[in-house]
Amino acid sequence: MKIHVAKEILSANDAVAAENRAAFDEHGLLVLNLMASPGAGKTTLILATAQALGDGVRPGVIEGDLASRIDADTIAARGIPVTQINTGGSCHLDAPMIRTALPQLPLANLDLLFIENVGNLVCTAEFELGAHRAVVVASAPEGHDKPYKYPGMFARADAVVLNKADLLSVFDFDVDYFRRGIEMLNLNAPIFPLSSRTGEGMEAWVEWVKKQVEER
Repeated sequence: MKIHVAKEILSANDAVAAENRAAFDEHGLLVLNLMASPGAGKTTLILATAQALGDGVRPGVIEGDLASRIDADTIAARGIPVTQINTGGSCHLDAPMIRTALPQLPLANLDLLFIENVGNLVCTAEFELGAHRAVVVASAPEGHDKPYKYPGMFARADAVVLNKADLLSVFDFDVDYFRRGIEMLNLNAPIFPLSSRTGEGMEAWVEWVKKQVEER
């Protein structure tokens, strides 16, 4: 019975996700679902990416958190359209939450929409939102074992960002071990070691994002 209920919930969510995707496609909008554990640097990555993309790509953000507007206010201060979703305890965003947030954004004036999911490496991967690409953001301080501990997340990724690469040596992070873990699960996801803070390695990631936008 529990499995049956779970399937019904996910099926209903997927139906709304398809509606979200149709709305995104109608506006020619690329949507990236950014998933990570707390503190991996999703907000910093969004801001650094938006700056590197320049005026040619118009970004917007849906910010997901359990509570507060801290990250949304940081993004808004940069002049980027943003709306906040507070889940009130839920460990993930779902498609109905995204649908509710869309009227609060100027979709017709955007080229790229970042969905910053709730910090969690488990259930965020289970709920489709209608996004075109799933991006997992890991970071050096978390350790190199994350693909082995959270295989479901990395198996679903369309791209993996290894953030805070300027700290790899400080935390004795084994990049090869990390990369092997991802490749055992997912041979198609490019891996981008970078530092949102220093700009190190950002070029390849930004070019990947530009390509996804252009293909919309």
